[in-house]
Amino acid sequence: MNPIDAIARHLGEYTAWRRDLHAHPELGFEESRTSALVAERLEAMGIEVHRGLGGTGVVGVIRGKGRGNAPRSIGLRADMDALPLSETNGFGHASTTPGKMHGCGHDGHTTMLLAAARYLAETRNFDGTVHLLFQPAEELGSGAPAMQKDGLFERFPCDAVYALHNKPGMAVGHYGINPGPMLAGVAFFDIHIQGKGGHAARPEVTQDPVVAGAALISALQSVVARNVSAHSPAVLSVTGMETGRAYNVIPDTVRLFGTVRAFSAEVMDLVRQRMETLARDVALGFACTASLDFRVLTPPLVNHAENAQRMADAAAALVGEGQVNRNQPPSMGGEDFAYFLQAVPGAFINIGNGATRDLHHPGYDFNDEAIPFGAGVLAAIVERELSAEG
Repeated sequence: MNPIDAIARHLGEYTAWRRDLHAHPELGFEESRTSALVAERLEAMGIEVHRGLGGTGVVGVIRGKGRGNAPRSIGLRADMDALPLSETNGFGHASTTPGKMHGCGHDGHTTMLLAAARYLAETRNFDGTVHLLFQPAEELGSGAPAMQKDGLFERFPCDAVYALHNKPGMAVGHYGINPGPMLAGVAFFDIHIQGKGGHAARPEVTQDPVVAGAALISALQSVVARNVSAHSPAVLSVTGMETGRAYNVIPDTVRLFGTVRAFSAEVMDLVRQRMETLARDVALGFACTASLDFRVLTPPLVNHAENAQRMADAAAALVGEGQVNRNQPPSMGGEDFAYFLQAVPGAFINIGNGATRDLHHPGYDFNDEAIPFGAGVLAAIVERELSAEG
């Protein structure tokens, strides 16, 4: 039976699991309830469970039939954390925790990996070992490195590792992947501008950091436009400005903050250098000083070409070639699965979530109809890579 069809027989149960997770969101490294439920469900399936990797991470181990082939292993990863976001949905499974919600579909990803685990544990139509990697803190960009620091791939070696993410706007039952960069590297930055405050009625005796900050915001828009090749996509966005709150006081300091996205470490470093120079020199032009704190959260997520082809082949075998985009344009979003792909060959695929709100929107919800398609492609890549007949 097609894994999608086998998994779809239990869709009502999986929908209930997913909606329970949605109603009880937990932020990165706080996923105690989520990881406990994951571990309990895996144990109920007869799967070997290891807890506490990277803090709240869980690893399940399924061994196949074993017909004499050399040991081989595949890792399947799902993220578990929610966002610090206030949900605006009014349905019955909306977040019960103020200021937290599953606004990126990690509740769905976790459920899909659990559904794939159940199918694989029941059928065991593969020869080798499957490692189920339930990861914390993807939204922080530090959950994957935390699991690696705890010896993830030393304790649970993987010949290849695969993951997925839902994609709003793509029809349910469709997939998207490419054999190279899928997601950008991500950096956050803070720029602290120091001036000399005073009464707003006497600006001539101040060194106004607000004016310096406004000028710097405009100047930063030139970094990508005038320093980065049009053939190397990059984004620099100033997303906030924090300073004084009084109508009649020029403050001492201003803080600008935002994000940079790029598909190569070289471009990311070029942007950092130009930001540093502009911050210093623009502030100096207003008799202020400035310092840049630039933090790379995740490297670019780059699929290994051969593994991307295998993942696309697995998807096409399930739904037909017409529902698989093998050349999906890269996204400026980030993903700490990139760290796993730096350590182990593998690939990352998008699955359709239908006509839902966009990711990180307070009205977003994961589409439960996508569960069999996500779980199905995870199961299918295992059966193809660890063929019991190979």
